[in-house]
Amino acid sequence: MDKNYDVIVVGGGTSGMMAAIAAAEKGSRVLMIEKNKRFGKKLLMTGGGRCNVTNNRDVDDLIRHIPGNGKFLYSTFSQFNNFDVMAFFEENGVALKEEDHGRMFPVTNKSATIVGALVERMRALNVEFAMNTVVTKLIHDGNQMSGVKTETGDFQAPCVVLTTGGRTYPSTGATGDGYRLAKQVGHHITPLYATESALFSNEAFITDKTLQGISLRDILLTIQNDKGKVVTEHKMDLLFTHFGISGPAALRCSSFVNQLLETQDEVAAILDCFPDLSADELSKKLETALADTKKTVKNALSSFLPERMMTFYLERLGISELPSNQLTDDQKQALVAILKHFTIKVFKTFPIEKSFVTGGGVELTEINPKTMESKKMPGLFFGGELIDINGYTGGFNITAAFCTGHSAGAHAAEIASYFSY
Repeated sequence: MDKNYDVIVVGGGTSGMMAAIAAAEKGSRVLMIEKNKRFGKKLLMTGGGRCNVTNNRDVDDLIRHIPGNGKFLYSTFSQFNNFDVMAFFEENGVALKEEDHGRMFPVTNKSATIVGALVERMRALNVEFAMNTVVTKLIHDGNQMSGVKTETGDFQAPCVVLTTGGRTYPSTGATGDGYRLAKQVGHHITPLYATESALFSNEAFITDKTLQGISLRDILLTIQNDKGKVVTEHKMDLLFTHFGISGPAALRCSSFVNQLLETQDEVAAILDCFPDLSADELSKKLETALADTKKTVKNALSSFLPERMMTFYLERLGISELPSNQLTDDQKQALVAILKHFTIKVFKTFPIEKSFVTGGGVELTEINPKTMESKKMPGLFFGGELIDINGYTGGFNITAAFCTGHSAGAHAAEIASYFSY
């Protein structure tokens, strides 16, 4: 294997493969170094093995769904965005389809289709691969990158792109190597925390598994700090588990929960089962359902929520078996309150290693947003989950990874070309 290249990409995941492709398309001789024996191990797991490859939204909406420093990506998205990601796959023989909330999947419903297209494109562009290879050190003279040191030898290049991922799912090879390498050249790593993670609770109804397995559609989950201020809220589906709550609504709240838990012992998650109805509107709807004098409250309201969920609420208020026409005004108000404002105390999320996305990473003020080049070390570029950007599930993290990788690879190739003269 040759030892001299224009661009070296370290990490063959979502961002790295796109970086290698972008650099090679610009005419660079590219080496891709991957510690695993195959590419895209985490990408193969995404979207339940179907690969939610991007999201079909305009850029402003896309950035709103990347709460972890999404505004940093405006420059990146002005060069290569989600629509370019879609075009890339279509041009490379992968038909995509749109599902709910703008999520884009391959028509084959197989993540291997996406990974295969990226690998084939790299091969077509003559990107060279160093598999099962671990980078141990960045080579530089203090003013300019000149290559990388691996366990099997050194490789030279004036530009290096780090796309080693975060710390989620260490089985995929994401064990924090990139943070260590970035620190070697003076970069600061912001505190790491789990995002897109399920929420744990010690509430009795959780530990007793009273609600385990119940799924609620289009509820509103609100996170409040210890002063009662709303920090974030999401209207999506929710699932009760044996340890707490999961599903899209819980996952989207998790990064905010973890940041609050830095200064609080527990966090209030407020569940509104009827977010499309005001308290008055819900009260009137309940009044109509309770007007049947022949039913108990439980039977009169059986269609409002999954049976176990409604029974739980009614038993908590002690009104489950009462005749439906005998509820007092106070009892009715209490019923509206619990349906629209039920508090679940959360004390932790899954650790980073078992979460979908890593929050935190290489400090963004140390990266040029137009080029993804390090401000600390010329010739060093970053992309993907390694940097301090995180989004919601739904194709947003993958989009950020593809696009930052493309920007890093393209600009690394441009810089490397100056060294050819």
